[in-house]
Amino acid sequence: MEGTHIAITGPTAGIGRAASLEFARLGAQLTLFCRDRDKAEALQREIIDQGGTRPDIIIMNMADLGSVRRAAEEFLSRAESLDVLLNNAGVVNTTRKETIDGYEETLAVNHFAPFLLTGLLLPLLLKTPKARIVSVSSHAHTFVKNMGYDDMQATRSFRTFREYGRSKLANILFTKYLSEQLKGHDVTVNCLHPGAVATSLGTQNSGFFSRNLPRLLKPFFRSPDQGAQTSVFLCCSDEVAEITGGYFSNCKRKNPKSWARDPAEAKRLWAYTEDCVDFKYPFPASG
Repeated sequence: MEGTHIAITGPTAGIGRAASLEFARLGAQLTLFCRDRDKAEALQREIIDQGGTRPDIIIMNMADLGSVRRAAEEFLSRAESLDVLLNNAGVVNTTRKETIDGYEETLAVNHFAPFLLTGLLLPLLLKTPKARIVSVSSHAHTFVKNMGYDDMQATRSFRTFREYGRSKLANILFTKYLSEQLKGHDVTVNCLHPGAVATSLGTQNSGFFSRNLPRLLKPFFRSPDQGAQTSVFLCCSDEVAEITGGYFSNCKRKNPKSWARDPAEAKRLWAYTEDCVDFKYPFPASG
């Protein structure tokens, strides 16, 4: 991976940290999109101490679309190329929280933020031969059968696993639509179920769920190192260099549920998201 530039969100804990360390070991140049500077600098030091190339750090709060825009602008002012964008960061909440932009936080962090970041960085990705966009989704998309447009922002009722499942379904529908729009261009778009349990996901919550969420999620997750394997595979392996629009688990392509493969639902979600984040994708003309 020497000479390969990888940008990753949520790199300081869990599978993001495991993937970052593996990318560094393989010789990649990293840009770390982080909310917490102290944690970012600790990871930066660890990578340098292990002989890796010094990563760049960009502070970004994914619960604030303005912060995402500023982070993307900072990145584009520094970077000359981008080979891989790994949308890894995620959140799960036990009570409804609202972002500074007025959106339900689970959907905003897990879907709106990576949607916007990817779109802002897309022109640079399109300039890089064999670029890749990889998003961490989850088997949790099976918790739901639709995006629930009648209460998408969970203002009438909030259910932890329903909202998390919808956000992960959104990741798959995003991958499906974006891969279709980029056919004929030298960028692949894939997503994955990581299968990791020992992460910090959900530990920002207090009370019962904070203590028990890892146990409740255990059927879907394994260790961070194991969970990072499919992310690393999709970002690095020649085996998937020409594959796009796929959903992977255990480094193998799988079929998500039928409602995650519906092109009409993918198009509907895309239009809804563009309206919410106030951003239109700069799709190039087919060529």
